[in-house]
Amino acid sequence: MAERLDARFLFHLALLSLLLGSANGNGLKFGFYKTSCPDAEAIVRKTVSSYFSRDPTVSAPLLRLHFHDCFVRGCDGSVLLNSTETNLAEKEAMPNQSLDGFYVIDAAKAALEKACPETVSCADIVALVARDAVSLATGQGNSLYQVHTGRRDGFVSKASEAVANIPSAFSDFDELKAEFASKGLSVKDLAVLSGAHAIGNSHCFSFGKRLNNYKGKGDIDPTLDPNYAMELRNKCSPGINTVVEMVPGSSTSFDTKYYDLVAKRKGLFRSDEALLQDKRTRDYVYSRLHAPESSFFYDFGKSMMKMGKVGVLTGNAGEIRRNCALVNH
Repeated sequence: MAERLDARFLFHLALLSLLLGSANGNGLKFGFYKTSCPDAEAIVRKTVSSYFSRDPTVSAPLLRLHFHDCFVRGCDGSVLLNSTETNLAEKEAMPNQSLDGFYVIDAAKAALEKACPETVSCADIVALVARDAVSLATGQGNSLYQVHTGRRDGFVSKASEAVANIPSAFSDFDELKAEFASKGLSVKDLAVLSGAHAIGNSHCFSFGKRLNNYKGKGDIDPTLDPNYAMELRNKCSPGINTVVEMVPGSSTSFDTKYYDLVAKRKGLFRSDEALLQDKRTRDYVYSRLHAPESSFFYDFGKSMMKMGKVGVLTGNAGEIRRNCALVNH
């Protein structure tokens, strides 16, 4: 369980809010719904808390939805749209077929439509839900960061764009660096946002190649701890689509244990190991081993706010969907 928030972290969080709050990047700002729907954030938080109290594993899928939304067309809620007779939507792309948590988004939207019809965008709901979900997973009750709001919803969702833009679990450092840079995210953001793997589970097919046929010869990825590889091999028997915790014994607690695993070469994905391939990301991994968790939470909040501004639609662009899975016309 993460350590209690200390005074220094709260000071840094307040300072970060002051620094970023006045910089309405891309038309976003804190408290966008202060007048039009003053209880918007409280309604979302109540919805997420309700589901989290019954099933803490819901946090990881909700956080993942935000990542997958922002990496395709920006943070415009396109990941929520259903396919049509003439279009295969992002949901159907291979990287997105294991996405979950849409029902929480729908529940939050329904509550908001009742309180403030056609006011709060689905894109903002995704961002707020991700913040609340990961904050609850710290076990502390406080929000890790504030969310800029004012996003509007996009009209387009294409499976082909999801395939092209969502980073692969098998990516190496150079590939990840380029993919993050294309979204305006730095190498540090890559190291920090990878910390989202502190929560959640994965299916064996997402990393199985590292265990059985890494170079086509039935071999194990040499960058993976051999004892851990054998342990995973035993769990991932052929023909069994087993679910494995990202951080064994701690998959519902958002903390820095993920970095401990990466440092020991026990990250599930090739993309986790990729953090050790470059001095900058490697140094960040090792710095987490002894630094207070509050410093990571600060970094994570800063990077999440930065990612949340990628490619947003504001002002008169886009729309406010009445149903998050469907465009209004």
